[in-house]
Amino acid sequence: MALQILLNFFLAGVWMFMTNSFSPTGFAIGFLVGLLLVILMRRFFSHRLYLVRIWAVISLFFLFLKELVMSSISVFRLVIQPRLNIRPAVFELETELKQDWEVTLLSALITLTPGTLVIGISDDQKKLYIHAIDFADIDEAVSSIKNTFERAIMEVSRP
Repeated sequence: MALQILLNFFLAGVWMFMTNSFSPTGFAIGFLVGLLLVILMRRFFSHRLYLVRIWAVISLFFLFLKELVMSSISVFRLVIQPRLNIRPAVFELETELKQDWEVTLLSALITLTPGTLVIGISDDQKKLYIHAIDFADIDEAVSSIKNTFERAIMEVSRP
């Protein structure tokens, strides 16, 4: 991926020298021409096109924002109720993520979402122990996390 980005910048620089246009506009046009050439040469790279990974990072960011808003509204509804009718629980999430930064990112995203908190990670980093302030079904909570955050992180990190 880094090779593709460097190649794209190099091609943009070559374009600027060839057209004798050393302006931001010249660089932008050269970057787009370089991007087109990188797309055309993508079969020669071992990894997928870097734009796919950038799109996955952007998608993960907007997924987090959506989950943040939805869980904030849910916690707000719990707080303003006259009676505190919550069902807190601790549950275990077995993750398919392998690298340290992936597990750390998943833990951070879960913890930053209101109403949930990662309270521990197993020694082999395959299981996360999560406290949720209110939920009805453990299987639903596990599948929700696996289908949102974990899947999005795997799209970002897998070649």
